[in-house]
Amino acid sequence: MSSIAHFNLKLRALCTQGRLKDAVYALLHTDNVHVDTSTYLHLLQTCIDKKALSEGKKIHFHISERIPTLATDTFVQNKIISMYDKCGSVVDARKVFNLITEPDGVSWNMIIAAYRRHGIHQEALALFHQMQQLPVQPDRFTLSGVLPVCAKLASLKHGLQIHGNIIRHGFQSDVVLMNTLIDMYVKCKTIEKARKVFDKMHNTSVVSWTAMITGYAQSGILDEASRLFHEMPQPNVVSWTAIIAGYAQNEFAERAMAIFKQMLLTSVKPDESTFACILSACAKLAALEQGTEIHQKIIESGFSQDVVVVTALVDMYSKCGSIKKANKMFDKMPQRNIVSWNTMVVGYVQNGLVNKAVEVYKQMQLASVMPDEATFASILPACAKIGALEQGMEFHQRIIKNGILSNLVTNALIYMYAKCGNIFKARELFDNMSQSDVVSWNAMIEGYAMNGYIKDALKLFELMKHSGTKPDRVSFLCVLFACSHAGIVHHGCEYFNCMSDSYSTMPTVDHYVCMVDLLARAGYLDETLNFIIKMPIKTDVVVWMCLLGACRSQKNTSLGEFVATRLFELDPQNVAPYVLLSNIYAETGRWGDAQKLRKIMKDKGMKKVPGCSWIEVHRLVHAFCVGDRSHPQSEEIYAELEKLSWEMKAGGYLSDTKPVLSDVEEEEKEFLLCHHSEKLAIAFGLINTPPGTTIRVVKNLRVCINCHTATKFISKIVAREIVVRDANRFHHFKNGQCSCGDYW
Repeated sequence: MSSIAHFNLKLRALCTQGRLKDAVYALLHTDNVHVDTSTYLHLLQTCIDKKALSEGKKIHFHISERIPTLATDTFVQNKIISMYDKCGSVVDARKVFNLITEPDGVSWNMIIAAYRRHGIHQEALALFHQMQQLPVQPDRFTLSGVLPVCAKLASLKHGLQIHGNIIRHGFQSDVVLMNTLIDMYVKCKTIEKARKVFDKMHNTSVVSWTAMITGYAQSGILDEASRLFHEMPQPNVVSWTAIIAGYAQNEFAERAMAIFKQMLLTSVKPDESTFACILSACAKLAALEQGTEIHQKIIESGFSQDVVVVTALVDMYSKCGSIKKANKMFDKMPQRNIVSWNTMVVGYVQNGLVNKAVEVYKQMQLASVMPDEATFASILPACAKIGALEQGMEFHQRIIKNGILSNLVTNALIYMYAKCGNIFKARELFDNMSQSDVVSWNAMIEGYAMNGYIKDALKLFELMKHSGTKPDRVSFLCVLFACSHAGIVHHGCEYFNCMSDSYSTMPTVDHYVCMVDLLARAGYLDETLNFIIKMPIKTDVVVWMCLLGACRSQKNTSLGEFVATRLFELDPQNVAPYVLLSNIYAETGRWGDAQKLRKIMKDKGMKKVPGCSWIEVHRLVHAFCVGDRSHPQSEEIYAELEKLSWEMKAGGYLSDTKPVLSDVEEEEKEFLLCHHSEKLAIAFGLINTPPGTTIRVVKNLRVCINCHTATKFISKIVAREIVVRDANRFHHFKNGQCSCGDYW
């Protein structure tokens, strides 16, 4: 055997032994031994298999510098393009492509596929159009490679052009290509065109049937999806999964569960996608028992280590309220992807454990996992929930740094800033959006309404209508909310009526709740009662609670008793109507009735939801409950409150002790009122932030009249703005005034 042949065999052997670096070293340090083309191709393929970009670059440099005949060989250049693509460097792949004097069809196919694989879809499409201007004609591989790009971009226009190419070149008999075409039409939400392609196919495969079933299911045309599924000669696991997913995604979770049970009776076994879909159905139904049973089947089927399945389990347990089980599953995952991390973040947010959600995000950073837009779209609402503005601003900076300021993320930022009381920053983001959608408009309108900028909310709603963005149910909910918090009854009624008259949008129970709140809050109690009685949909607890709340503010005992009685019947275990009615009795001096009601609550084991407030200082969120003395700075906090109390009294503050449901001395009642959770949070903020700093507090309940009046006094005494977000809205206290105009 010649030394040349021996050396080539040695290089191949080193690759086979997993010693690629040694093979490349030997290649680079051999001057007089010729390496044949097949060995170079073998080395490049090994780089592809091992994802060894560094070694691949060395081989490419060696060929370019020392073997000019190979450096211009299109076949070798195509292999180098493939190596760079598969090793993650589309930029280098493009450089090699640009150096090819006359790229052939394979070259074009490879570079288009490289851009598609790296998610650079616009450039892939641009290359395809550039190719069409040249003598090189696209083949079936080109077309099947660029159709998924059209699907990703939802570009029906370009998809139709490619369909024309398929017809001109006579590729209609290519089953794989036609299946890809069906999928493109489905992704572009043109199910009718997908069906025409399907009907004209001479040879339909399982893939064709499944693509159509998936298309109908995703389009919500479930009857047709089901009919096709039952007509299908031999449904496979993908077909079963498609029909299950269709029902689960279109809010027919119970039907999805029934089909899954049918599947278990056949010879077709569920795969990881099937289990993920059915777990999604369990999550929507909050069916913990059924989800746990499916978990057992997953273990028996050998999918308990699959990242997709375990992520679906984390989601299911979270949405079923079993967050500890979800966390246990997450901690045991052998590997996690970005979806797994995002699911755990969302799980904690949905279960009210916002600080835990932020902790998971920090763990994610320590694990060197790059957050994506879904991560920030999940974590920003968590900041909004507890008013963690500083933390939210930090996330905003990271979003800018990572370059992922998409519409989804911008909408989440608008929501976060608005919910944290910085409405001007929210508007700045909104105005700088290149293309705002209905979610953006809704977030901004709601933000204005919550922060007391009612005129701005209504003005923006009118601007939205003239912008070409059609208001949806949420839009009308936001504008009705704005009207109800300013007592604009006439405008509110007009908006409510035009929903169905002008926009063919039927009101839901939430819209009726807003109308009840609007009328009742404005003092039209009899009209509100008539409105409720005439409602075309079934009244729920929230509707009657709105009216009962208004009875308290209007001190209407007789109507309050009637409404409370209805609530006792509708939801016997709900403590809220008992508390509200006892408040009405106390505020009208009927202490005996108030005490009787309190005794009933005690006998039933009912407990009032304790007031709790949160404040963020130096990116740490501190929580306070009424009368709380657990905080390390408790003594300083109470001393600050005592000092403020004297200054307020000196300024003319008088507390209203009627709402205190206890027949004790006035001095003790004042003591009880002084230690509500938001006052503790405000005092903590005052002693831990520099003078002039805005104090931001979030409370879980509606702020009481005493705390509202007291905070107005405090804002003037300390010369600071104090922003309090209660269960209903924002209160911006400044110089002794509140943005709500004392109407809340």
